[in-house]
Amino acid sequence: MSREQRLARVFVELADTLVAEFDVIDFLHTLTDRSVELLGAAAAGLMLADQRGNLRLIASSAESARLLEVFELQNAEGPCLDCFHTGEQLVNLDEATMRARWPNFWAETMQLGFRSAHALPMRLRDEIIGAINLFGSTDVLLTEDEVAVGQAMADVATIGLLQERSVLQKDVLVEQLQTALNSRVLIEQAKGVLSERAQIAIDEAFTTMRAQARARGTTLTTIATEILNGSYKTADL
Repeated sequence: MSREQRLARVFVELADTLVAEFDVIDFLHTLTDRSVELLGAAAAGLMLADQRGNLRLIASSAESARLLEVFELQNAEGPCLDCFHTGEQLVNLDEATMRARWPNFWAETMQLGFRSAHALPMRLRDEIIGAINLFGSTDVLLTEDEVAVGQAMADVATIGLLQERSVLQKDVLVEQLQTALNSRVLIEQAKGVLSERAQIAIDEAFTTMRAQARARGTTLTTIATEILNGSYKTADL
């Protein structure tokens, strides 16, 4: 399959997810996964603003990206935060740039095995709802075309989350994002429980949960709840 064909399929996948009621968290995890796949990044993380305008981690393609994004939030330092506050892209950030601009973030980035970073805003006109971070294991730079593809995917996600055009648009978005944030707590807990019970890695536990949710036609929150309350056994997964 050519790159053009793969791109077309990915954008159809993202758009199709938004046609009917959808699982926000699974959708945004799909966005991080496809960003890694199409842009050659090692991992990706995505943050959205809550009702107070504070960034919260919603999705990541790997545990290493999740840890780095949490570090970024806890220390209030890093490209994703700056990208969100300015609405501007921050791309092709090498070790020297990160060390000079965000020394604590740079140190954690190096420890987790990343050597470059990029941040793309999730915005529609003047409204910025979050940002997506891409992390590279080498200093390989993104081309202008690759940056354009990454931004286009972020734009698709943003438009999808803001698709409600009624007077209640902002209230709907706030409720949707808050629900996603609440669900994220359950999912993180369930990942840890499943990882311990099945003796598998955190990333594998989450992949298993996503596959089970899709196979059953239900949400990640439902699977997480069942894992936590014991109604779903490890053997079933």
